[in-house]
Amino acid sequence: MNKILFSHSYFLRFDPKQWANSQPYAPLGTLYAAAVMRARDYKVSLFDTMFAESPEALIVPLDQQKPAFFVVYDDGFNYLTKMCLTNMREAAFRMIALAKERNCTVIVSSSDATDHFENYLAAGADFIMIGEAEQTLVELVKAIESGEDFSMVKGLAFKKDNVIVRTQKRNVIKDLDNLPLPAWDLIDIQPYKEAWKKHVGYFSMNIGTTRGCPYKCNWCAKPIYGNRYNARSPQNVVKELKWLKELYHFDHIWFCDDIFGLKPGWVNEFAGLVAKEGLQFRFKIQSRADLLVQDDYVKALAKAGCDAVWMGAESGSQKVLDAMDKGTTIQQIERATTLLKQHGVKPCFFIQFGYLGETKKDIELTIALINKLLPHEIGISVSYPLPGTLFYEKVKHQLKEKANWTDSDEMALMFRNTFEPAFYKQLHKYVHKSYRKHKAYETVRCWIKKPLCGRLVTLKKLLSLLYYIPSAYLAKMKLTRLENA
Repeated sequence: MNKILFSHSYFLRFDPKQWANSQPYAPLGTLYAAAVMRARDYKVSLFDTMFAESPEALIVPLDQQKPAFFVVYDDGFNYLTKMCLTNMREAAFRMIALAKERNCTVIVSSSDATDHFENYLAAGADFIMIGEAEQTLVELVKAIESGEDFSMVKGLAFKKDNVIVRTQKRNVIKDLDNLPLPAWDLIDIQPYKEAWKKHVGYFSMNIGTTRGCPYKCNWCAKPIYGNRYNARSPQNVVKELKWLKELYHFDHIWFCDDIFGLKPGWVNEFAGLVAKEGLQFRFKIQSRADLLVQDDYVKALAKAGCDAVWMGAESGSQKVLDAMDKGTTIQQIERATTLLKQHGVKPCFFIQFGYLGETKKDIELTIALINKLLPHEIGISVSYPLPGTLFYEKVKHQLKEKANWTDSDEMALMFRNTFEPAFYKQLHKYVHKSYRKHKAYETVRCWIKKPLCGRLVTLKKLLSLLYYIPSAYLAKMKLTRLENA
């Protein structure tokens, strides 16, 4: 069997915000693909770009291993790769060039390549795998090795006689339990562990229990799995958890599904198995407000060890939520937040500013919702149009000069809206400072009402209140000037 060198295009150093945060997760999708090919007796290896300084670091493994195939297989479970950042695209193009200089057959699978396969083919890639790609990779490599007609392989884009050819669409994998567990042994886990321990104090790893999302928020791109939703069995997930616990002694898990535990009864069964196996760990998930109003669901999450839930709250304006086709209500966000807190689970909000038609009043409603509910954490972004979405179709004529961010902290609004881009960047700063001010107030109020919890009111908390009161005021003043401008 020929050698296959796998890689991915996410360089942590090229994303300054994430480099500073230093909470890296291994490229799960890449490890799945490598495991699938190894199960078919291919010799596989991995060049992990996560901590690499530049694409040129690829030269050493290429020259040493001399692989027949070089596969850039991005992690479709991580929002950072779904964002299609131009820093990473350029790095992918450079790796493609380096591999082609060494006569490798270059194959690419990523959200960005699915959306822009023409650009990746122009950069020198031989094949782009469209959508979910494990089975496509198996069939493609086999066809190339045997000299068969690879144009019959579903889910491909390639050039033939300088003309781009797209083959028939491939259906997604339904039985995820049939997939081998990710090839975790190919990763040097130590730098991941050290980064987490140094910056956060514990070690977190990532696991996927599902693929896809059946909901239809009109700004959410789904180039890999589409609207199909398939889940591993709780037994299969617990098997991987036990294995990883024994090998790497993790403290925490990020279940990186778009929506965790959507199937009725899944979370409850999972919680029972975790207890039965004596597994002790904390975890975070992503979910929806309309799921989190179910008391049994939240209770089962808490029982299993859920520490935090990131909820797509998005906006405090029902008008904006409806325009997004979000399918949730402000009342559900409020009820879900209350229920999570009652069960000792930290509610966290994803917030999105700048959606089409959003007004000053809508922004004020969102800020008021945040400061009223006081989630444990907030993640703020501005609306980001990606191909394949209704939102993108509405604004694509405005994306001639810029259609992607360079890194995850750019926060540029790339289309015309109620306010100028500078306003939204300042809004991001103001909302964070206003939120931190209200969180500090909450801590002080707790101390006043219950002096026994005074130990929680550290000097740092008191000082933060003294900082955030004037800081939020000044940020608000600057925001007002930008609004008027």
